[in-house]
Amino acid sequence: MTLTTRTATLVIVASAACFGLVPVFVRELQALGAGPATVALYRFGFSALFLLPFLPLDKEKRGSALLVAGAGAVLGLSVIGYLQAINRAPLAAAGVVYMSYPVFAALFAWGLLGQALSWRSFAAAGLVLSAAALLLDPSSLSPEALSALLWAIPAPIAFGFLVVVLSGLAGRLNALERTCCGLLGSIAGLLPMALQEGNGSVLPTSANQLGLIVAMGLTTALIPQLLFTIACQKVGPVRSAAAGSFELPTMFLVGWLIFGETVGVREVFSAAMVLFAILIAPAVAGRSGPEEGRSGTGLILSREKVS
Repeated sequence: MTLTTRTATLVIVASAACFGLVPVFVRELQALGAGPATVALYRFGFSALFLLPFLPLDKEKRGSALLVAGAGAVLGLSVIGYLQAINRAPLAAAGVVYMSYPVFAALFAWGLLGQALSWRSFAAAGLVLSAAALLLDPSSLSPEALSALLWAIPAPIAFGFLVVVLSGLAGRLNALERTCCGLLGSIAGLLPMALQEGNGSVLPTSANQLGLIVAMGLTTALIPQLLFTIACQKVGPVRSAAAGSFELPTMFLVGWLIFGETVGVREVFSAAMVLFAILIAPAVAGRSGPEEGRSGTGLILSREKVS
C-alpha cells in the first residue's frame, strides 16, 4: 500500500507520540532499580538487535561506520544526564531542553559542513534560549531539578552532532547502515557504565523489568522508528520536523495525566517557542554523492530518538 502525504504525516505524528511515552518506562525502570545508563542500554540495544544484519562490513565503508559509531557513543554517554532529568525534573522542562537539538545541528552543520547560518538559524536559537530561560528559572525549580536539567544539556548537543554526522559525513552508508552503526556506538559507550551500575550485570532482575524492557523497545523504539523512517521519505524533512515535534506536547500530557505534574502558562509558552524553533530551523544538507541523495537523510530523517 502506497502512503499518501496526509497518511504519512499522521504516521509521523503517531510515531512522535510513541517517542513521547519514553518517560513512562524510564521512571518505572528506574523505580525498579535500573540506572539511567542501563535503561538507555536496554532501549538502544533492543533496536540494535533487529538491525544487526545491516552492519556494514565492506572495507570501503569501515571508516564511515567508525565515525558514525563514535558519534553514537558520544550520544549514548550524554543521554544519561537526560534520563536522570526525566526522573528528577518536570517532564515539561526536560522535554524543552532535549528538543533544542535542531539549533545545535545547525551550528555543527556550519562548523563541519560549511552550511551557512541563516536568519532562520539565529531565530531558532533565540527561541530555544528564551524557552530554556523561561523554564530553567531557579526560583521555580528545586536545586535537584535544576542541576538535573543542566546535566541534560549535553544530550541535545550530542544529538545535533549525530544528525550532522548522519546527514553529511557518513559517506556511502545507507540509512539502515547509519542507524545500525549509531546504535552500536551508543551501546559501546553505555555498556561500561551500565555494568558498573549493575555490579557487573546488565540482565533484567525480574519478569516485571523484562516486560517493561520489551514494551519500551516495541512501543517507543523499534516499531515507531521503522514507521517514521518509511513515512518521512514521503513527506520530506520540513513536514517531518513539524509532525515529529508532536513528541513534546505528548511529554507534557504524560507529565500531567500520569505523573500529576502542573502544566501552566509558563510551560505551554516555552513549548510553543521550541515547536516554532523546530519548524523554522534549517534542514541539514548532506554532502554530495549518489548515496547521499538516495538515503534521504536530513535534519529529522535519520533519527533514533531517546526522548
